[in-house]
Amino acid sequence: MLAKYNGEIVQEHGQKKGDELLASVRIIGSYLAEAPLACKEKVQDLLGYMLSVEGEDEQRPFYAVCFLLPMLSQITMKIEGCKALASCKGFEAVLDCFSKLVGSHAFLVEDNGCIFLACDTIMNLLLKKDKVQIMLDESAIVDLLKALAYWSENTDEMSSMMMASSICALIFDYTSEEALLNRPDFNYNTLSSLYLLIARCLASSEQDTKADTDLSEIVSSGFSRWAHRYPHIREAVKN
Repeated sequence: MLAKYNGEIVQEHGQKKGDELLASVRIIGSYLAEAPLACKEKVQDLLGYMLSVEGEDEQRPFYAVCFLLPMLSQITMKIEGCKALASCKGFEAVLDCFSKLVGSHAFLVEDNGCIFLACDTIMNLLLKKDKVQIMLDESAIVDLLKALAYWSENTDEMSSMMMASSICALIFDYTSEEALLNRPDFNYNTLSSLYLLIARCLASSEQDTKADTDLSEIVSSGFSRWAHRYPHIREAVKN
């Protein structure tokens, strides 16, 4: 009922900003975290709207996306959920949220689990790119890679580095070293940091736990696909 009210009444008046709206999204997100398939069609219809809700003090949606991440990480395990998120441009919202969570101007959040829920959602979509049409513009790629580099430089947790490396390996499919370095908002220091991250994760694959094995496979498979487009990465791997 709350989802119906939030969508049909508020959407009708074109409202997307307000703390009461944000509170509604938080309640809906908490419910859907426990029952992600509840009111599936209605939720999918409202997904784009809910992801666009902003609190009074927000310039862009952030907390609404955080509130919905538990549900998003679950529904994107299926092709249908990935298509629903991609069709409403929700993937961009998740990428932006992730960048804010781990970037140099990181938001303060109560639960670091939000970061991994965002990672799971991003991974779910990238791994299904052959079945789900995902459009990533260059600015989104650059922002994500910069966030991954910053995250990897500021954590000692191998699980975080493995996750960052896996997402990076999947994103490298969309671009090249030359294309990245031709952008004014990207530099070789960032790329070098990502190369070192991937090299470290490749080197640690022999000591992986079962939980990290799948991530290592994503990194190693990615390396074999795109290494020829990133000529300087082999130097990092050799060292």
